[in-house]
Amino acid sequence: MVLPTFFSKSSPKKKPDSDSQSHPQAPDLSPRSPSRKSSSRSPTKSTRERQPRSVRKNSRTRTSSRPIFAADTHPLNLPPDERERRRSAMDAPGEAVPSMEVDDESRTPSVPSSPPLMSPGIFHDIKGGRDDDRNGDSSPVPPPHGINTTSSPPPAPKSSFPAPPSIPPPPPQPPAVDAEACKTLGNKYFIAKDYKRAVKEYTKALSVEPKSVTYLSNRAAAYMSDNRYEEALVDSKAAEEIDPSNVKVLHRLARIYVHLGRPADSLDVFARIASIQPVTAQEKAQAESMQMHVSQAENVLREGTAGSMAIHALDQAEKGLGFGVEKPRKWQLIRGEAYLKMGNVNALGEAQNVAMALLRRNNKDPEALVLRGRALYGQGDNEKALQHFREALNCDPDFRDAVKYLRLVQKLDRTKEEGNAAFKAGRLRQAVDLYSQALEVDPLNKGTNSKIFCNRAQTWIKLKDYKSAIADCTRALTLEPTYTKAIRTRAKALGESGDWTTAVQDLKALAESHPQDAGLAKEIRAAELELKKSKRKDFYKILGVPKDATENDIKKAYRKLAIIHHPDKNPDDEDAAGRFKEVGEAYETLSDAEKRARYDSGEDLIDPSEMFAGGAGGFSGASFSPEVIFNMMNGQGGGGFTFSPGGGSPFGASSSSRGGRGRGGAAGAFPGAFGF
Repeated sequence: MVLPTFFSKSSPKKKPDSDSQSHPQAPDLSPRSPSRKSSSRSPTKSTRERQPRSVRKNSRTRTSSRPIFAADTHPLNLPPDERERRRSAMDAPGEAVPSMEVDDESRTPSVPSSPPLMSPGIFHDIKGGRDDDRNGDSSPVPPPHGINTTSSPPPAPKSSFPAPPSIPPPPPQPPAVDAEACKTLGNKYFIAKDYKRAVKEYTKALSVEPKSVTYLSNRAAAYMSDNRYEEALVDSKAAEEIDPSNVKVLHRLARIYVHLGRPADSLDVFARIASIQPVTAQEKAQAESMQMHVSQAENVLREGTAGSMAIHALDQAEKGLGFGVEKPRKWQLIRGEAYLKMGNVNALGEAQNVAMALLRRNNKDPEALVLRGRALYGQGDNEKALQHFREALNCDPDFRDAVKYLRLVQKLDRTKEEGNAAFKAGRLRQAVDLYSQALEVDPLNKGTNSKIFCNRAQTWIKLKDYKSAIADCTRALTLEPTYTKAIRTRAKALGESGDWTTAVQDLKALAESHPQDAGLAKEIRAAELELKKSKRKDFYKILGVPKDATENDIKKAYRKLAIIHHPDKNPDDEDAAGRFKEVGEAYETLSDAEKRARYDSGEDLIDPSEMFAGGAGGFSGASFSPEVIFNMMNGQGGGGFTFSPGGGSPFGASSSSRGGRGRGGAAGAFPGAFGF
């Protein structure tokens, strides 16, 4: 044990010169051995240069004869001269530092035999003082001995330099934003109704305390007052998540739900409030009223009653929405369905507007696509309706409504086209059956069914079933009162059935509502002519033959009636002679092709004085079509018109009269240029 060497008399300390004190040598920062630390202070280069050369030479000479100590010997176990030598060698320029003083972290010794060289109380510090003097402890720390290298792991290597003094953390800086001051300023802006500035101040406060329920609730109130309900909902829900039992926050959340058109969610929040404290009926009144009106609109559509009632209920519900809030999508779909149920032209247009508003927000909305397709289908534009149904299926292949209406329109179109083909081919009975099948496909489609009724009415006219034709036209007008084709078809059926008065009235009323339709004027003139014709003797009716009867049919009918009504056959019937005369007159007109054509066209009803009442100016007093007059005058020559009031003989007897030739006319015909 070498500890006694430490208590032997050591060489006196050398007082550092002024140069070393004024310019202290910086500690060597090169790596040191893990077993030793560098010295606190070493002689400077200038001090070693001032030593005599002989001293330095003798020192090197003595080194060769001095005892050899192990490199890992603790400095306290070394003699003073060896410690001084090692200190001088460590600071000497150009000389290698012993390997035991390099603190190489990549090489870990197995067992350090002594503490580092820089242990306190051994060497002077840079300023010339001692570590032990500085710490107030004059006793050096003894080196460790007797370390068992086999039973315990080696200690961790230590740094060659003393640990730098720990830097205390900086004191916490005060926040740049005073949250309470921002809240106070925001409240002032809120009272002054400057809600945008209030929102800014509350936002600043939330930047400091983002979890503050008060700040979130205040900003939600400012958002509500500024009609920014979606943002208010976000803040209110955030505050509710932080403090679920805050009644004030829950009340505000319930009001926001009402303004956004979500009464069911609002009532759920009120139920939560009721579990904390009582809720008055007045507080829930707005939410309950809105929910009631929405439910009423849904029930009206479900039960199939008038769509106008659903529209009224939705109008009442929308009164509770906040300013600038868009109508909920569900409400718009209900409104569109109600317009479709109403079915008139204006309602179908409104349904299209609702659908387009939804499609502007989302052009891939399958329900909006089906809504617009149904509106087009109701308006009779089945081709575009089918396009919308297919587009809806592209967006949602499982959408049942799209599949339903696609198949419905396809079936209706197919049946209707088959009926039209049968009508054009002259298979009138088959056409009637096909039109009847088409009417059963979708009884609720007013627009398409009104057209099918009108088509079937035209078929009935071809079949001369005027009563059925009038009935179908009336049904078509019930479904679509402004359907002009149905009005014209009914007027034709009425006239053919003999009621030309009503036919003329219907056409004139239609002309007043459609003054731009030039074709109506021609139809009215033709109907008026037929009305005049209906007021004269109906020769076809007298003979009991249809208007398209052949010449042979007319002759047979006349022979039969002449025998029945001949005065000789009815001596006791005073009216028999009159009936016999009418039969003869009818046969005379209808048996002659020229007279029959003039009778059928109504030319025989035109008064010549009316034709030229306007002088050279034309036919100002006439109500007949210029075409009729032209046909009447064309090819007549100068022979004039004859009139034979008597009935001609069907057996070929004829007589002449003054002023013209009478075909089959009886004696006593009226003289003159014009005969009727």
